[in-house]
Amino acid sequence: MSKKLLSLLFLATPFFTFAQDKGLDQQIDEAFGNATGWFVEIIFYQIPFSDAIRIYWVLFPLIFGAVYFTFYFKFINFRGFFTSINIVRGKYDELENRVDHKVEIQKSTFTNEEDNPDTIRIEGHEGEVTHFQALTAALSATVGLGNIAGVAIAVSIGGAGATLWMIVAGFLGMASKFVECTLGVKYRDIEADGTVFGGPMYYLTKGLKNKTLGKILAALFAIFVIGGSFGGGNMFQVNQAFQLVENITTPVGGVSILHGKVWLFGLIMAVLVGIVIIGGIKKIAKVTDKIVPFMVAIYVVASLFVILSNYDMIGNAFLQIYNGAFSPEGMAGGTVGVLVQGFRRAAFSNEAGIGSASIAHSAVKTKYAASEGMVALLEPFIDTVVVCTMTALVLIITGNVTAENASLNDAQAILLTSGAFESAISWFPYVLTVAVVLFAFSSMISWSYYGFQGWAYLFGRSKNMEYTYKVIFCIFVIIGAAASLDSVIGFADAMVFAMMVPNMIGLILLAPKVKEELKRYMEAIKADKA
Repeated sequence: MSKKLLSLLFLATPFFTFAQDKGLDQQIDEAFGNATGWFVEIIFYQIPFSDAIRIYWVLFPLIFGAVYFTFYFKFINFRGFFTSINIVRGKYDELENRVDHKVEIQKSTFTNEEDNPDTIRIEGHEGEVTHFQALTAALSATVGLGNIAGVAIAVSIGGAGATLWMIVAGFLGMASKFVECTLGVKYRDIEADGTVFGGPMYYLTKGLKNKTLGKILAALFAIFVIGGSFGGGNMFQVNQAFQLVENITTPVGGVSILHGKVWLFGLIMAVLVGIVIIGGIKKIAKVTDKIVPFMVAIYVVASLFVILSNYDMIGNAFLQIYNGAFSPEGMAGGTVGVLVQGFRRAAFSNEAGIGSASIAHSAVKTKYAASEGMVALLEPFIDTVVVCTMTALVLIITGNVTAENASLNDAQAILLTSGAFESAISWFPYVLTVAVVLFAFSSMISWSYYGFQGWAYLFGRSKNMEYTYKVIFCIFVIIGAAASLDSVIGFADAMVFAMMVPNMIGLILLAPKVKEELKRYMEAIKADKA
């Protein structure tokens, strides 16, 4: 299969080169934009609150849902934090191996009249990956360009105060991640060979009492996640990674060695992605559990170096964050505008409530659904509270929070962040380029898994269907690097946030099921300690 994949990629290369030279990609982009613009406008419609404040409507269900889950589960995002760390460390692994555990599960399954019979054969199965691997696979899809470019845009528009609201949104998002990832494990499907199929498609279909509604919502989610995987999780990632690579390889007043060879960068990335994704979630997890800790560590250490090198400015930076959050003079939209920027970038970065992460977490080896929900709540903390905050502090300390930067796009914002690091570490832009390429690569392989799960739900789980999706995905890697398909990527990003609509409906309706799972798992931990 790998030979067929490589053959298709090489055959496709001349077309993409021709398309770039002749401007065919721009023509396709314009036609596609005209056909799909209505959908993008609906998803990213901004509700005008004043001349200066316009808020995306998709933020409201994400934020209100996160607040609701925080209270409904009695601040699980805080009181369950250290338990989550202990689960990742393997402290409660023995619970999975207890002899009486299966008896307990079978009893609860057969005596609960509301439990879906389709899950009976599943609940005793181990899964495919460890808690740590599931966490890193999900993190690889969220920790990325949004943490670098997105934060730069947020603090440029909203000022230093946007950082505080990003942190608040990160903590609240932990509750949403807990709910969706618990459901992902509870209602997953497991094939005879151990292959796991999970995510919103399955908990919407199996969990909701109204089966017709569940199937409609699941089908919508599957369509959206496929589109999102091709665009936001693929084309956007490789496109932005190339721009930073091209910038770093361009001498002053000269031309990059990659000029005119965009397709080659895309081809190399496509081959690397193809090699990994052919192996499925186990292969993806083996890659991400090494890449993610490495790239996060590099980024955090570099951030700490910049921050500590300017230790005399740390106090002032936090003062700017606090003052800017509540009294942002001169910033767009006042306090509400700063709050919106913080929440917007946090939501775009950690994807809490979108439903994507539950697909990766559903493959975990566990018999307690809530155990993986607990692990998943660490994801927004790492992604937003830690990594995004580090980026913001670097930008604030190095003086890169200015209104002149408010109109930056993501590509320019990455260069702004790179410049902020360069002011303290002259050679760091080279390291950041490597990190960004790794961020993009890990995001692509994880999103390929998300998209395939939606594809398999709609078109079946045969090997032919699997390889068809994966070949198409790899071809889109080349397109993303070589073409200027802004409308296509915009449409795909809209599909990512459209995933929130069916997912959030399911999360609200199935929250009582999650509470039952949490109670069962916490009782098991207490019994084990006794």
